[in-house]
Amino acid sequence: MTSSEIPETGITEGGTEGAFRDVLSKDHARRGKPPVHFTDMSEDERIAKVKELGLPKFRVKQLANHYYGHFDVNAADFTDFPAAKRAEAEEAFFPNLITEVTRQVADNGTTIKTLWRLFDGAHIESVLMRYPTRTTLCISSQVGCGMGCPFCATGQLGLTRNMSTGEILEQVRVAARMMREGEVAGGPGRLSNIVFMGMGEPMGNYRSVLSAVRQISALPPQGFGISARNITVSTVGVVPGIRKLTEEGIPVRLAVSLHAPSDELRDELVPMNKRFNTTAVLDAAHDYWLASKRRVSIEYALMRGINDQAEHARLLAKRLNHYGDDWAHVNPIPLNPIEGSKWTASKPEDEKRFLDILHAAGITATLRDTRGQDIDGACGQLAAKER
Repeated sequence: MTSSEIPETGITEGGTEGAFRDVLSKDHARRGKPPVHFTDMSEDERIAKVKELGLPKFRVKQLANHYYGHFDVNAADFTDFPAAKRAEAEEAFFPNLITEVTRQVADNGTTIKTLWRLFDGAHIESVLMRYPTRTTLCISSQVGCGMGCPFCATGQLGLTRNMSTGEILEQVRVAARMMREGEVAGGPGRLSNIVFMGMGEPMGNYRSVLSAVRQISALPPQGFGISARNITVSTVGVVPGIRKLTEEGIPVRLAVSLHAPSDELRDELVPMNKRFNTTAVLDAAHDYWLASKRRVSIEYALMRGINDQAEHARLLAKRLNHYGDDWAHVNPIPLNPIEGSKWTASKPEDEKRFLDILHAAGITATLRDTRGQDIDGACGQLAAKER
């Protein structure tokens, strides 16, 4: 499949063909589409909509300023907007797409994990994490996930549906507002980083994800003004999606969830490997580095006795050094285990040995800072409890 043939909604074939089969949720079905939001519309569609309300087109820019610049969707407070049209405008442009169900707070108030309910009753999660020098929001792009990785809580849910651009961006708007209002420990601040590492495979919802990326990174009143260089798009290795992202020329960071250095082991841990193997994935990721000059993050969840031994670290270093340049940054991640799962976190001494071997081979590697250890920290754990 070439990049030009990638479906607008979903890379994979829904389990109908190929070596890989999407894992579909029991709730997977043709559902109604989410209400159309301001962020789902083109500029022409926004202008047509305000004209339907009997308003001139300059009102579109006012609405955009409120949404992207002030993180506000409560039109009753839009003092620069005709009072008689505020309710109509809110209904037409800012339908409620996500509703908070529950919130878990950890790390002395600097980590907030939120479970959201969508229009159709589906649940997704986002995690807001404040660090000394940045604030990162981890967002979801699909309801559930069809990749079927056995150690992942979201993977056990299966794929229900793709999310709309509006549903994705509402996670960002709410978090940005929380930071501005000082709702996160540390006082008022600014949301600075976005990672598409929540529920779902971002490359499986390519069109909505890329539309969201463009609106996150554009300056107000076209977007939230978060630098594209501070946005990370992750994938388990959907090669056509990586190739298409390379062609976009947007300087986001690419993160590849590798989790194993060999095809034999990765076939077990990441079923998508049966469609796009480690060589294809690493080749595509290295090409992204060549095109963007942005170092690729190699995500590697360390699992006790499975992929965390010295031989795994040595093989990983060999595979990455094969390309001959300093193109990758490895993020070994202490596994956030699912309750009752056989997949569990590595021993601290094995984590250290793994890092030492990578460093000795000249590989840049940093053990991921784990957040949310005292809550349901792995994406999908809260949603699973709501099923």
